[in-house]
Parts: sequence; C-alpha cells; structure tokens
Amino acid sequence: MSDAAAASSAVRPRRVVTDRRGGRSASPYDSFNLGGHVGDDPGDVAANRARLARELGVDGDRLVWMDQTHGTGVAVVDGPVDGPLPATDAVVTATRGLVLCVLVADCVPILLADSDRGIVAAVHAGREGVRQGVVPAALSAMASLGARARHVSALLGPAVCGACYEVPAPMQADVARVAPAAAVRTRTGTAGLDLRAGVEEILRRAGVPEVVHDPRCTVEDRHLFSHRRDGVTGRQAGVVWLS
Repeated sequence: MSDAAAASSAVRPRRVVTDRRGGRSASPYDSFNLGGHVGDDPGDVAANRARLARELGVDGDRLVWMDQTHGTGVAVVDGPVDGPLPATDAVVTATRGLVLCVLVADCVPILLADSDRGIVAAVHAGREGVRQGVVPAALSAMASLGARARHVSALLGPAVCGACYEVPAPMQADVARVAPAAAVRTRTGTAGLDLRAGVEEILRRAGVPEVVHDPRCTVEDRHLFSHRRDGVTGRQAGVVWLS
C-alpha cells in the first residue's frame, strides 16, 4: 500500500491507496480484492477487508463503504454504517477514526481533506460521475460541515491514463463540456479521456490549491486491478480518515 498524509496541529488526515497484492482472493480477483460486488468469494473479501482494517489500526466496523453507481449521490456520516451506503459515489465525515473507502478499477479515487477544519471525503469519479458533477457535489457537502476550498487538498489515486482510455468522440465531447482538460488523444491518436486531468481542472476551478496525482495507470500497471484491461477482476481502494 502507498501512503500520503497531510499534518495539522488540530487533526491529521491520512490517505492510503491499496493495490492487488497480499490478499486471499483467487484468480481473477487475486489477491487483495476489496470489492464485494464483483463475483469474488464473500469470505475472501471479508478477510481482505479485515486485513485492511488491521493494517490501518482500526476496527472493521470503522470502514465505511459505498454502493457506487457512477452518479452524484453524496452521504455525510458521523459514525459506523451497517453495510454499503446506497446509491452513493462520495462520502464525507468530520468524525475521527472513521475510514472512508472508495472502490475503483480504472475510475479516479479522489481523497479530499480540509485539515484546518477536520473534514475528509472519498469520491468515486468515473466518466459519468465527472460529467454529472460528483466532484462539486462532494465539495458542497464538505462545505456544509464548514470546509473551505482554499484549505482542501486532494490526492487523485491510480486510474486509467489518457493514453489508454479510448472513447467515441461524442462521449469525449460530453465530458469536455464539464472538464475541457480531460479531452486528450490516446497513444494511437484516437479520442481519449484523461479523467485525472479533468478532475484536477474542476478542483482548481473550485478553489482547491493542492492537487497531487498518483501517476500510475491501472491498465498499464499489473499490480493494480483494471476492468478495462481484464474485464472480470477485483477492486482496489482509496481510503481517507482523520487520525
């Protein structure tokens, strides 16, 4: 697991991105699959999630998962949640020790933190989520708790890169209306999308000053799950919490 953190005298937001190594799941989910909706053995997924909690030093019930739908649903939570949050693609909290989890296998996991106010968010940003406005929706929910964009930092985790993400030209144009920077050419010269570039553009337009990229491409890096590359596969997670 790779780890990035931002420190504050008041709170310390922590951010972690998992990869596919070190878990219990069998092929094609091998091995640290955290997705419970992809056909993997539920016992193996539970064991992998328990390992994640142990590695983070929290109880398993402190992990908050979402039933992601590629939409703009946002949930604000202040305690443990029984099961995945329904129809949710962004989750926000100001509660210490509550670990927000976003599952991905090509989409962008966005981990947001206002360390000044002690507010964090985990956001699932695929093509449709970016087009429909999941990023502004998450920032709005953070603001409702007192966060200010100028104090927010963002980590954009591993995702399919623009060189690998070929899309039809009309689909590219739909996303470019919201985030022009997302419109790129693939390595073969066809229409493509760089979702991380588009997300960064949206965040900076909203006033977020610090946007850090994990540059790994899920399609190119075999240590990461990629639905676009493999079809049936597992999910890695981006997680954020206040320590």
